[in-house]
Amino acid sequence: MEHRIEILRGRIEKACLRSRRDIAGIKLIAVTKNFTSGSVRAAFNCGLRDFGENRVQEAVAKYSELADVRRQIMLHFIGHLQSNKVGDTLQAVDIIHSIDTLRLAEFINNRTDRPVNVLLEVNLSGEKTKYGFSRGELKLAIDWISAMPNMNVLGLMTIAPVCNNAEEVRPLFAEMKRLNSDFGLTELSMGMTDDFEVAVEEGATMIRIGRAIFGERS
Repeated sequence: MEHRIEILRGRIEKACLRSRRDIAGIKLIAVTKNFTSGSVRAAFNCGLRDFGENRVQEAVAKYSELADVRRQIMLHFIGHLQSNKVGDTLQAVDIIHSIDTLRLAEFINNRTDRPVNVLLEVNLSGEKTKYGFSRGELKLAIDWISAMPNMNVLGLMTIAPVCNNAEEVRPLFAEMKRLNSDFGLTELSMGMTDDFEVAVEEGATMIRIGRAIFGERS
């Protein structure tokens, strides 16, 4: 794993050089869906501190086995969040990337008495299999959610369409960067194992990487 992370960091650094960015501005989130707490600990021991989970039940079980290092970890929830899982999610994670409806935002806001760091999920490609606000819905969503007392909107998140060539999603990533800037937001979560270099070149501040760190999932 250490060698894979070293290669990954090298690729991130080269993408930063190509786009004249500082690598310090890129947060590498290790996505641990279907990987064990042992895998998380191994990545932690290699210096990673940001981890992403897709399912709250898995996150609760996994990180209960990592209580000795949990306070040193920033745990990101990156999957689709159902309203009946909000309570457990708020207790388990540090930041939610996948606010995809006003209803969900209101539900979270009403279930807590502390500010929650969130990103709004955007579905620019219009794929029916993906969640998120459309381009036309985004301004209203940001205005409404930012006004909620317990919602701290840090930025935007997107999941790019699967494609054979990462260059095909460059325009989408570039538009996400423009939207993020237009709304004065600071964090931009986009890019996974197959397209993170293009995402970095186009302005991602958070990239979500699983296979390039842990290998193929069983």
